[in-house]
Amino acid sequence: MHIIITGAAGFLGARLAMKLLEQGELAGQPISHITSLDLAPCPVEDARIDSIVGDISDPAVIERAFRDDTIAVCHLAAIVSSHAEAEFDQGMQVNFDATRSLLEACRHRGSHIRFLFSSSLAVFGPGMPSPLTEQTAPQPLSSYGTQKAMSELLVNDYSRRGFIDGRVCRLPTIVVRPGRPNRAASSFASSIIREPLGGEEAVCPIDPDFAIWICSPETIINNLAHALSLEGERMEACRTINLPGMSIRVTEMIESLERVAGPETTSLIRYERDAQIEAIVYSWAPLFDNQYALSLGFGVDEQFDDIVRAHQHYMSRQQG
Repeated sequence: MHIIITGAAGFLGARLAMKLLEQGELAGQPISHITSLDLAPCPVEDARIDSIVGDISDPAVIERAFRDDTIAVCHLAAIVSSHAEAEFDQGMQVNFDATRSLLEACRHRGSHIRFLFSSSLAVFGPGMPSPLTEQTAPQPLSSYGTQKAMSELLVNDYSRRGFIDGRVCRLPTIVVRPGRPNRAASSFASSIIREPLGGEEAVCPIDPDFAIWICSPETIINNLAHALSLEGERMEACRTINLPGMSIRVTEMIESLERVAGPETTSLIRYERDAQIEAIVYSWAPLFDNQYALSLGFGVDEQFDDIVRAHQHYMSRQQG
């Protein structure tokens, strides 16, 4: 059977492709093929993966990805937060219009395709109840959060109508992402760990006493794979799940880095507040209730020190 992953040229999409191939099956059926749909080829070298390079806001590009045996779509591709704020039209085209085109492509096939949509904690604004639950109504204060919230509603309505078998996963901020910083407002959360571990200077653009909701890459990938495997009847009528995470202040992250790697590492962090980044990041809720997700079998990180060590090991493998 066949799975489509949008955004599979990126960090999360590529890792999810590897995880699903390692898993080998979905809903009792063997996974024989994965199609990557992105602006660049999927970097995973496996004969079972092919790449369609194109713009997912083009419905014709989307149609090329489907096959008669497509059983699931994992929609991870998106224009990130700061980019969506700066380029409103492009954000709407990629983050909302393309989501509807994908849903329509699934609907017209009439085969109740599993549809995994990666949303974000950015659907919530400041001043919300704490901790937030799946019953808390989204109130985004960014274009990115608004686009994600609108897409969530579509996935839930298409599921209610029986057009798809949907599941919406709201992702915490992922720390530590490998690679270089991108245009996401949350990019600094990885940079202040990743760059100092590599001997480079990093900039913290927000008040270090601010708390953010985070999760490690490994746990995110495991949870996305679990969400796709989860039987729809186990979920409530609303198919939206806040993926588990931990609330941690930036200063606590830096203290953890110092415990693991020493003060010479944290001395590479420079504090230079950025009003534009702060405006976006401060609109995000810092605390969620993990109870519902944990009851469905999702996993959660326990200690930030372990996340720092995991990235150290990742860097060592890359250098070796």
